[in-house]
Amino acid sequence: MAGFAKNQWKSILRELPVAEIIYTESYTKRARKFIKKHPDLLSQYGKTLKLLEINPNHPSLRLHRLHGKFSELYSVSINISYRICIDFIIEDDKIIPVDVGSHDEVY
Repeated sequence: MAGFAKNQWKSILRELPVAEIIYTESYTKRARKFIKKHPDLLSQYGKTLKLLEINPNHPSLRLHRLHGKFSELYSVSINISYRICIDFIIEDDKIIPVDVGSHDEVY
């Protein structure tokens, strides 16, 4: 933020395209189970979703396309151990979470 006043950053952020996250019923059920099992990750999980909405290409998300039977999907990291598997529709700025969990659970 050095070199810019706080209100200048707000102006810049308003101009960035924001993706829309579409939560399906099946994902919402999975997310509830995930948070119930890992309540200590609620804050990190929320920050990951917010950052995904604001800037899906942020380096801390480690967004990458999956391979094999999941080749139509992408993954972002909540932390080293946990992922959110997403359907990332770039043209429409839509992100549809599919699953959330550990590497082994999601893949």
